[in-house]
Amino acid sequence: MLENGSLVVLNLNDILPNRFQPRIQFDEVKLHELAESIRKYGVIQPIVVRQIGNRYEIIAGERRYKASVLANRTTIPAIITKLNDRDAEEIALLENIQRQNLTAIEEAVSYKRILGMGYITQEELAKKVGKSQSTIANKIRLLNLDDQVQSALLHGKISERHARSLLRVHDKDKQIHMLHRIMEERLTVKRTDDVIDELISQEQLKQKNVQSIPKPNDLSQP
Repeated sequence: MLENGSLVVLNLNDILPNRFQPRIQFDEVKLHELAESIRKYGVIQPIVVRQIGNRYEIIAGERRYKASVLANRTTIPAIITKLNDRDAEEIALLENIQRQNLTAIEEAVSYKRILGMGYITQEELAKKVGKSQSTIANKIRLLNLDDQVQSALLHGKISERHARSLLRVHDKDKQIHMLHRIMEERLTVKRTDDVIDELISQEQLKQKNVQSIPKPNDLSQP
């Protein structure tokens, strides 16, 4: 049996995708470019895997694996390591976060999953990824947005700054309405903030007017 750190060549059919992969979508154009490079030069950097039964689960190198499949390769160089589920998930998530090419939503999901494992604080995580604690907290807050807004951010239809502005709109239906306005009218972040300010002011005025209406009991008083 191969020991921890062994460099081997594995059959692609024996490899399992990473269960802890934080990336929700892969850039198809770049994936095909990598596949073309692999056709010409092979896989230069081995993927990292761990053994699960008689197969191998990817810890790092999901793009290289996918591109190798596209390139019709049958094997791939790999380093076999021994990791438990916790360490495997942490490495997979941190490896992708540190590449700095995740979307804001993918990054938020990654942070939430790591923190959800319960063995690391938000402050410790911030130090590990070289970011401020407030940055981690603000990313995670994006997951409070309506699913449609998250999907728009994930697919680059709105910016992260637009999304952060929409966090101020607590009603999900109004969030979606604002989302469509941002996309259809191509609102800038500044204009989005102005519209949301108007919306909040109208809501506050409406609430104030409702509270000022006399109750039936009040009307009956002499």
